[in-house]
Amino acid sequence: MENTKAAAGKKKRGFARHHREDLIGKIYTYVCVLMLIVVIVAIVYFVASKGLTTFFRDGVSPIEFLFGTHWSPDADTAAFGALPFIAGSFVVSLLAALVAGPLSICAALFMTEIVPGKGKRILQPVIELLSGIPSVVYGFIGLTVLVPFISALTGGNSLGYGVGAGALVLSVMILPTITSIAADALASLPRGLREASYALGATRWQTIYRVILPTLAPSLWTGVILGIARAFGEALAVQMVIGNAPFLPNSLLTSASTLTSVITLNMTNTSTGSVQNNVLWSMALMLLFMTFVFIIIVRLLQRRNKL
Repeated sequence: MENTKAAAGKKKRGFARHHREDLIGKIYTYVCVLMLIVVIVAIVYFVASKGLTTFFRDGVSPIEFLFGTHWSPDADTAAFGALPFIAGSFVVSLLAALVAGPLSICAALFMTEIVPGKGKRILQPVIELLSGIPSVVYGFIGLTVLVPFISALTGGNSLGYGVGAGALVLSVMILPTITSIAADALASLPRGLREASYALGATRWQTIYRVILPTLAPSLWTGVILGIARAFGEALAVQMVIGNAPFLPNSLLTSASTLTSVITLNMTNTSTGSVQNNVLWSMALMLLFMTFVFIIIVRLLQRRNKL
């Protein structure tokens, strides 16, 4: 009888301890989630309040800011047309995704479908190494190798700086992101789909482009969109090779600029609260807005993939 009571008491204490640990875990989780929400809301509020000051207090026209092509913040008649920088960001990011997307998907197919064992052992360390290289290293290599190469390729008609150099540097930088997502998507594909295709007499390549790629298209597009988002927010590497000129890009050899490069180049040269400083915060708000757009697109693609 006493042994039964002792066992019951021990079991009760065990339940109480587990309940206490579970309660502590829940409280810790809720506090962490609350902190994340507070930090995100604070960042959005801070950037939005700074960025919108340009239009509500300083009197800069949103139409001029979004669609103006003349950038002269220090002139007597200041002009704050940010369209060249917005266009530069989009052009460089899209070109980088256009180059890196097919290469990344082919690399993921090589690791998972063509040579699953040896291919993964060879390519996986390379991909991880590329993702660990700092941005300044990519920019320095582009500045000392790629820019002179492009200049020599054009016969000296171009200095080598421009949208093309920026896109090539960014394509290497976003390649690990797209490759990793594509490889994970390919690895998660049910084996039954491949076997059913082979059972119907399809070859490996027919299975890849008629079964695997159409089935995983939303996941692959998710990787590409995240790569574009990564490229859109890159500053230092692009700044070193794009030329940093306030012009609309009209060719691959045109010197241009991006939102991130303008912010990093000019933020320390402006005083807090000035129109020039607030305009830079408006550009930061534009970057934040585009980040939300990319996240929404990724969510829609993930929902489509579930369906």
